[in-house]
Amino acid sequence: MRSGVLAAGNWIRDHVKVVDGWPAQEGLANIVGQHDGNGGGPYNVLKDLARLGAPFPLEAAGIVGDDPDGRAILAECAALGIDAAQLRTDAAAPTSYTDVMTVSGTGRRTFFHNRGANALLSPEHVDFGRTTARYFYLGYLLLLDRLDEPGPDGIPRACEVLRRARAAGIETVLDCVSAASERFRTSVAPVLAEVDTLFVNDYEAEQLTGMSLGRGEGLDRGAVESAARDLIARGVRARAVLHFPEGACACDRGGAVTWQAAVSVPRGRIASTVGAGDALAAGVLYGLHAGWALGGALELGVCAAAASLTHPTCSEGVLAAADCLGLGRSLGFRRT
Repeated sequence: MRSGVLAAGNWIRDHVKVVDGWPAQEGLANIVGQHDGNGGGPYNVLKDLARLGAPFPLEAAGIVGDDPDGRAILAECAALGIDAAQLRTDAAAPTSYTDVMTVSGTGRRTFFHNRGANALLSPEHVDFGRTTARYFYLGYLLLLDRLDEPGPDGIPRACEVLRRARAAGIETVLDCVSAASERFRTSVAPVLAEVDTLFVNDYEAEQLTGMSLGRGEGLDRGAVESAARDLIARGVRARAVLHFPEGACACDRGGAVTWQAAVSVPRGRIASTVGAGDALAAGVLYGLHAGWALGGALELGVCAAAASLTHPTCSEGVLAAADCLGLGRSLGFRRT
């Protein structure tokens, strides 16, 4: 029986500065807080799963630099019980990092990113013969240079990795970054046929489907459901999970749609929105691994995301699964 999650892709150290406002160009803002933490899909998801109390193995794959940030990542994996045997160190590039500027009054954030060693990750760096994981998570496409580039067949090389995972009997999970880029159609859409579970936010869903979903009170539920079904029609094999500030919507291969409203987190408790989407993905994967119905997995997902909002870093706010659910149910859920 396969068990656990192997996560590969972007390993990033986030250097978070909390500022009192966003300045105009050549202006000044005051830094009122500073935190260093995890960043990037695989790092965030695995750490979130560890904090949720996942009772299954967690494994890392990727590349970090031979520098303090890289050593900090390896040390944290060891502390969390994450198997880092496939997390390689390469002195040819620095560990990827992001300077995250978070406005204290709103929790909104802006990112300044250095791709670093993540740009070196290639298909041969992930060995599926060394794992008994049930799920293989890959993220983020559009920030993985060698996996985003086309192979000899013209298809992004990420497809090779996902295809090999599925051939080994592992369910594949994909996430991408919200880059303002036409490359969604060239670097993400062609790999969907090798993806069992897809996580996308509202912007990413719009880029892939060409549909407008609306925002806030203007969110178009019909358009969201149509976009979820469209992603299944484009090749996603098991389920497409769309998430946005108002909640989440998932469509399975049979066309059934499941909605889950977001937790009503008071504005004063929101320290930052960074990492909330990855916390949702971790919660959903926790539930799916446990054999829960999709609705239950989505509920844990939005509750984990709500917990993550309470801390400026991606994962330090995430609680044990039961406590995340308790937090969500005590605060209540928004109307979608």
